[in-house]
Amino acid sequence: MPAPPRAHHSGFPPIGEYGFLSDCETTCLIAPNGAVEWMCVPRPDSPSVFAAILDRSAGHFRIGPYGQTVPAARRYLPGGLILETTWQTETGWLTVRDALVMGPWHNTEERSRTHRRTPTDWDAEHMLLRTVKCVSGTVELELTCEPAFDYHRKSAAWDYSGKVYEQATAYCIESPDGEPQLTLTTNLRLGLEGREARARTRMSEGDRAYVALSWGDLAAPPSYDEAAEKMWQTAECWRQWITIGRFPDHPWRSYLQRSALTLKGLTYAPTGALLAAATTSLPETPGGERNWDYRYAWIRDSTFALWGLYTLGLDREANDFFAFISDMGVNDKGEPVSLQVMYGVGGEKTLTEAELGHLTGYEGARPVRIGNGAFDQQQHDIWGIILDSVYLHVRSRNQVPESLWPLLKRQVEEAIDNWRKPDRGIWEVRGAKQHFTSSKVMCWVALDRGAKLAAMHGEEEYAARWSGIATEIKEDILAHGVDDRGVFTQRYGDPALDASLLLVPLMRFLPADDFRVRNTVLAIADELTEDGLVLRYRVHETDDGLSGEEGSFTICSFWLVSALVEIGEVRRAKHLLERLLGFASPLELYAEEIDPRTGRHLGNFPQAFTHLALINAVVHVIRAEEDQEAGSFSPAHTH
Repeated sequence: MPAPPRAHHSGFPPIGEYGFLSDCETTCLIAPNGAVEWMCVPRPDSPSVFAAILDRSAGHFRIGPYGQTVPAARRYLPGGLILETTWQTETGWLTVRDALVMGPWHNTEERSRTHRRTPTDWDAEHMLLRTVKCVSGTVELELTCEPAFDYHRKSAAWDYSGKVYEQATAYCIESPDGEPQLTLTTNLRLGLEGREARARTRMSEGDRAYVALSWGDLAAPPSYDEAAEKMWQTAECWRQWITIGRFPDHPWRSYLQRSALTLKGLTYAPTGALLAAATTSLPETPGGERNWDYRYAWIRDSTFALWGLYTLGLDREANDFFAFISDMGVNDKGEPVSLQVMYGVGGEKTLTEAELGHLTGYEGARPVRIGNGAFDQQQHDIWGIILDSVYLHVRSRNQVPESLWPLLKRQVEEAIDNWRKPDRGIWEVRGAKQHFTSSKVMCWVALDRGAKLAAMHGEEEYAARWSGIATEIKEDILAHGVDDRGVFTQRYGDPALDASLLLVPLMRFLPADDFRVRNTVLAIADELTEDGLVLRYRVHETDDGLSGEEGSFTICSFWLVSALVEIGEVRRAKHLLERLLGFASPLELYAEEIDPRTGRHLGNFPQAFTHLALINAVVHVIRAEEDQEAGSFSPAHTH
């Protein structure tokens, strides 16, 4: 089990102790003390309105007992993204439930201005709802809402907008029409004090209160009963969704369901895009400079998203994300174009990186960045990733849609043109370009899957030619990307290890019983780990253009679980997986990295890539144990 996290005295909660909410159009993080400390509206990559997670003065929205900050318990209501916090004070007990409201599809008079995907039965209501019940004794309840627009670069002011004290609206002083208006509706009596709306009351057993923060066109509930109805509707939406999935009857079922719900929460429903994470600039190294904006859709995530979603039977989300990728693969004239590494959740192609020097950063980690300069990097794994996604998507249909053929043909040709060139690799290093072995492997994937798709499409000439080039790439990799120990290395001509080579068996580059696969998996397990958790690479061996150390990349540890299963080391894989599941946050969420010494979560949160790898690893182990009894093994995904 992980060591207990070190005590924090910075005023910032540990990253792993935040709760995550989503309505599939907006996300927010709630600290243990009941304060919303990260929220961007109307989109998850919009400027923040609450950003206390990056600067204690950059906006928050708290409801909870006055003078008390440590709850008795926190949990998600089963099967959804409704967070329940229970408080015990010296005089009573209180429960608070938080949700970003989902309701029946409401764009019935005119079409949605943002939706490109097929409408579902449910839709976001653009409202954060918080309900309170006093379940025993008496409790002094406090509400404080202090927005800070545009990452705390613009000032907020409040005006009453109801009949008496039940409603107030916050607006941006500098540009009232350029920032969203936030309307607070409650059955408490609001007072307005500068940037802050406040309420305070004594609640007795049986008393109930609510507060709704809204930024859309739908009216907030005018009473507690109607607020409770909206909360029930939201719970029902999530319950109906999770029931569609196929989850094994296993003690790890809850981790699979929580990961699936987190991935669903990180999707942007109007386009089908999948956010890498809900946050920006949470540090990979405490106090360090490895702080990035992950509120964008990485095409790389596509393959792993499809692996995880298809494995759990969540085909609709997989199809929507695939549709987003297809949208990005053509221009306004419908002509195939090169894919970028990442896009905005609305399909934006330019994600210019900037630094917010006025924010202190989480626990002093600076700079705070918005945008991501890697959007125009050369990363040669992208073609293999997209072709693997296409193959996984169309294989069950046994035919390639005619509209898709030009897109996949373009990606194969890009891989052919570039596979011999250096790039910045899967980890988006900002140092010199290198001949990264995993990039070459993914170029092989592009040609291998392309050949299979061409054969499926009846293009035998392309299938034969691409298959021949795939063989040429494989021979080049085996000649230059394997050291004298029979271990795949990070880059040609250098012995450094890299966790991305765990994809060699997972991508079917070589069979799992090949000695080079086994040697590579065991070398990474034994030599590229800290206290058993996997690093991406040793920073002193890799020119990534940055200084400082970083924690273990949790996705890499989950990859190791899957790879160990592939080479038959099921007992070792299960032991590592049990340890990794023990590192889950109290709400079963994961950031990007874990400090092996303390168990502390590092990096942006929650991290889609980590939860995708968790799903694959857990299913790998469950199937391996089942199949060991039956004398066979089927991996979580096959090609």
